[in-house]
Amino acid sequence: MVIHKTFSDFVLYLYVHIAHADGALHDAEERIVLEKMNKHFPLEGDHKKRFDDTVVAYGRMPATDHHQVIKDSFQHFDHIKFSQRYKIYADMYDIIHADGKVSAAETKAVNELKEIIDMLSKH
Repeated sequence: MVIHKTFSDFVLYLYVHIAHADGALHDAEERIVLEKMNKHFPLEGDHKKRFDDTVVAYGRMPATDHHQVIKDSFQHFDHIKFSQRYKIYADMYDIIHADGKVSAAETKAVNELKEIIDMLSKH
């Protein structure tokens, strides 16, 4: 299930996904995501609106669908270099550490993402 037109939109979805992994979106996590959006959407000025729209769309999706969206999207955007995929993975650590504590749910979500990246890199 691919729901994003661009890789940057998919990355924003991943950022929102990891920020929500512990069940709450913290202000510090939002600030980090907004900062990271500068490199993915350098020509757009209203990152906050795009972020808020993504958060709303993310919340509307059944939680059971997120894993499949991530897996299918990484397969869809297979032209993205492995190094760039791992940069996104590294960004996830910045997001989960933003509020000063890392929950078990956040660690699990990051590990699941790593498994998907690793699995797809072998194909």
